[in-house]
Amino acid sequence: MVESILSLKGITKHFGGVTALKDVSFEVRANEIVGLMGPNGAGKTTLLNIVAGEFSPDLGTINFKGHNITGHAAYKSSKLGIARTYQIPQPFVTLSVKENLRVAAVFGKKSGSSGPSPNFDTILEMTGLADKKETLAGDLPILALKKLELARALACDPDLLLMDEVAAGLTDIEIPKTLSTIKAIRDTGKTIILVEHVMKVMVNAVDRIVVLDKGMILCQGTTQEVMNDCKVIEAYFGIEK
Repeated sequence: MVESILSLKGITKHFGGVTALKDVSFEVRANEIVGLMGPNGAGKTTLLNIVAGEFSPDLGTINFKGHNITGHAAYKSSKLGIARTYQIPQPFVTLSVKENLRVAAVFGKKSGSSGPSPNFDTILEMTGLADKKETLAGDLPILALKKLELARALACDPDLLLMDEVAAGLTDIEIPKTLSTIKAIRDTGKTIILVEHVMKVMVNAVDRIVVLDKGMILCQGTTQEVMNDCKVIEAYFGIEK
């Protein structure tokens, strides 16, 4: 049986009087791609923020690679091997694409270690930015910025990659390339949690789906199980099956 790399137990988060997450529990196995689905406001990005260490849960525990990282600051989680992308790219606009990767690597898992540094050229090739490595990030169009967001996360050399809507705004032609990139990243030995509203990406990329609704787990299972679940259909489309 494949060992779990991440275990969430009873994660609960309040913002004032609003409960963003309530008693969320699930596990992610090593080298698995888990999709995180749910309507807007379901708590998906909040959950990524908690796993990445940007927020602390009010209740619950997070175990990563056998270590309790509940409440760890984001920089500590990054050193342990967790990296994430953001829906809105946040590059250093006055630095080149490759310089952005170098900065990201400073805060990654290999920083200060005696092991080999990430291969930036390989990352740039994988994300389709090889021909733009000397371009200033501030001169990139939005789709290239989204690729840079992913490349910067990979430069941290994570064991667990949290991807937040990397396919948003892509055309039908670009989606297959994104699918190939996601699978190629997994093939390098990484584990992925994928938040995505583009169903073509979600259905074809993930091994398993966890569905959130109003901050709670609505259901989880294989793609087929989830897509045929009457609770999911009602939550997304308001249609009772």
